[in-house]
Amino acid sequence: MRPIRVLIAILGLDQHETGALAIARLLRDAGMEVIYLGRFNLPAAIVTAAIQDDVDIIGLSCHSWEYLHYLDELTTRVVDAGLHIPIVIGGSVITEADKRSLAGVAAAFGPTATTDEIVETIESLVPER
Repeated sequence: MRPIRVLIAILGLDQHETGALAIARLLRDAGMEVIYLGRFNLPAAIVTAAIQDDVDIIGLSCHSWEYLHYLDELTTRVVDAGLHIPIVIGGSVITEADKRSLAGVAAAFGPTATTDEIVETIESLVPER
């Protein structure tokens, strides 16, 4: 059985990469395979990469509110492509209110999320492989 494959990307012009790199390392240490797209991505490129790399999870690192301008397009493109890939977001700007209100997002992690919480949630979102 292959490890959970997670695509990590940063949307738009958000240049805050440290959180994405930290999460990529955390997930690798937990035995997951991570495909890191880096900064300056748009929804079409993320969906294309998700298809090409056959990922189980799309993870967005959000350290500015710019992700809000792209999230609807990303979720629409995922659905339109016929993908059943959960979208997970995390970052310093994610609030408790965001966690309850973001349509199309399977899980959201703010700055106080623990390593165990992140890993366990991602594992729970991937059906038996």
